[in-house]
Amino acid sequence: MAASLSSRLMKGIASLQAVRSSRLTSASAYQNGMMRYSSTVPSDSDTHDDFKPTQKVPADSTDSLKDIVENDVKDNAVMIYMKGVPEAPQCGFSSLAVRVLQQYNVPISSRNILEDPELKNAVKSFSHWPTFPQIFIKGEFIGGSDIILNMHKEGELEQKLKDVSGNQE
Repeated sequence: MAASLSSRLMKGIASLQAVRSSRLTSASAYQNGMMRYSSTVPSDSDTHDDFKPTQKVPADSTDSLKDIVENDVKDNAVMIYMKGVPEAPQCGFSSLAVRVLQQYNVPISSRNILEDPELKNAVKSFSHWPTFPQIFIKGEFIGGSDIILNMHKEGELEQKLKDVSGNQE
């Protein structure tokens, strides 16, 4: 009986592999044993609204986006440019950065870079850093969530934030 079950199981696995193989080889993106992926974003007018920017930095200001970023960094002891907002991060890295910063009970100012692609590019240009979140403390660019987490583990973040108002230490 065990041999019969084993035989049926092996036949089932072989048929699944054959079906999978035939599906992959019939796909136009499968060439030379490698799956090719496209990294382009469709610019179709019917792209889902969830992925379109919802609002931009207010246009009534005469400040350029570079000026807005400079003022954000200068005027806020802890500034984070992130995907989402601290109350509702929209990516794991942004969530991690916020959770680490919240350990220090400091006021966190933020901008949601998903709302305005032009702001996102201005921040990248300002910091010369390609990824998000981007954290600035007392006017200094610190880095992303991995750097903040490492600084937290090493005790460096506590030193950096020790005189930021709102800290209860």
